[in-house]
Amino acid sequence: MKAAHVKSTTLRPEDERLPLGKTIAYGLQHVLTMYGGIIAPPLIIGGAAGLTPEQIGVLVASCLFVGGLATILQTVGIPFFGAQLPLVQGTSFASVSTMVAIVNGDGGLQSVFGAVLAASLIGFLIAPFFAKIVRFFPPVVTGVVITMIGLSLTPVAANWAMGGNAKADDYGSLANIGLAGMTMLIVLLLSKVGKAAISRLSILLAMVIGTVIAVFLGMADFSAVPHGSIFAFPQPFAFGWPVFEVGAIVSMTIVVIVILTETTADILAVGEIAKTRVDSKRIANGLRADMASSVLAPVFNTFTQSAFAQNVGLVAITGVKSRFVVTAGGGILVVLGLLPILGRVVAAIPTPVLGGAGIVLFGTVAASGIRTLASVKYENNLNMIIVATSIAFGALPIVKTDFYDQFPTWFATIFHSGISSAAVMAVLLNLLFNELKIGTPKRDGSAYAAAPPRMLIAEQIPRIVKAEEVRGLLEGDHFKSGRLIDAAGEEIPVVDDDEFKGIVADYRKRCEEAGVPCPDESEFVRSGPASPPHH
Repeated sequence: MKAAHVKSTTLRPEDERLPLGKTIAYGLQHVLTMYGGIIAPPLIIGGAAGLTPEQIGVLVASCLFVGGLATILQTVGIPFFGAQLPLVQGTSFASVSTMVAIVNGDGGLQSVFGAVLAASLIGFLIAPFFAKIVRFFPPVVTGVVITMIGLSLTPVAANWAMGGNAKADDYGSLANIGLAGMTMLIVLLLSKVGKAAISRLSILLAMVIGTVIAVFLGMADFSAVPHGSIFAFPQPFAFGWPVFEVGAIVSMTIVVIVILTETTADILAVGEIAKTRVDSKRIANGLRADMASSVLAPVFNTFTQSAFAQNVGLVAITGVKSRFVVTAGGGILVVLGLLPILGRVVAAIPTPVLGGAGIVLFGTVAASGIRTLASVKYENNLNMIIVATSIAFGALPIVKTDFYDQFPTWFATIFHSGISSAAVMAVLLNLLFNELKIGTPKRDGSAYAAAPPRMLIAEQIPRIVKAEEVRGLLEGDHFKSGRLIDAAGEEIPVVDDDEFKGIVADYRKRCEEAGVPCPDESEFVRSGPASPPHH
């Protein structure tokens, strides 16, 4: 029993290793899911800078190359760098509007690279302190943020489904939306298939089938694939040395804070989906990897890096939690960055196909957040106000994109993101209503006495295994991989005597502060003997 318990604490869900074929296939699925998002920033910024198609191609290849390296660092991890979670890294879309504004200034593209380099160094220095905010992200906050990640990505899926280019003649046509709908239907049908391997690859297979359908309908164009170089290594500082302007650096530093907020939310979201432990140390490692990759990015002609929320949805919908699958996706991105011809093949996938798959993906992210919010207690507290206000506040820039146009630039940069808006509001309201005691109504005693924290004292394990004194077990409790799990799927922690006393003392203190009676000590050890252990 002891050995089984040790194994359960060392083998994390994200450490699962799959066969090579499945690992590569699932990794490719991650690449296809985020490909449209990762190439959009260089296309927009390159166009604003007046670059030639060949120069824009260099930006795109650089984004793929650096994004792949950043993904490998984030998933594999080295000391102090990498959250070791299934997170795909790529060029952040949050910085696009700020970078376009810098491009239109006197410094041009070189000022963008200088601002990204300097701001990312600042972000790297504050990452460990920023990670400390994890204690202010209880389920009522993380649930809001995860839900908003999904909702904020829905307009992206809608734009893809309509064709992706608002200036095109066929933008929003029935043909485009019909192709997106067909792809979405294929995703749903493949997800219904009883075979797990097909169901898990439903997104990838739907994209392939959707592209084949598009070819027969004349809606896919692969004619540009043979043209251009086959192999090309990104040249450092291909557009000249970076230029450092104070105003640009300040603006980009605000963007970096937004990116740190969104990456923190993504780390917490994927941790919640994977059912793995995420603490401030792990967040700090993830943020350091994020910022280190962003510092490297301008050297290889690209921009700020961040975790991709759409791939969090892919983890949720497929159930594949292995970080090594995403590592394989990072390797594919590196190859695409070195082999532009392969990048041209992937780029030829019709945008409506991506949109059809995105509707399911992004909706799954929102559903994961709703599931987290369903576990939050709303009785005798103000959690309902926190959730309602935060979601509505986060939705403002989504449903009304010009809402913050008249605000100062630094303010608009932060709150133009629905994810950041919801996160800031949820954290502040949680502090106001749940952390600060002044003015908060006292909770009803039944809310405390009915559900004291459940624990399992280590010395009880042998007796439970031998089916002795198990009167305290509740319906639905079961052992899995050496861990005791309750009916809700949550692990009942194993503690020693000192930890037990500390938790009971802390709970009694909270009861006293709230002015409510505290349950008897035996109520804390519901999963062991009916009577409390002798201390």
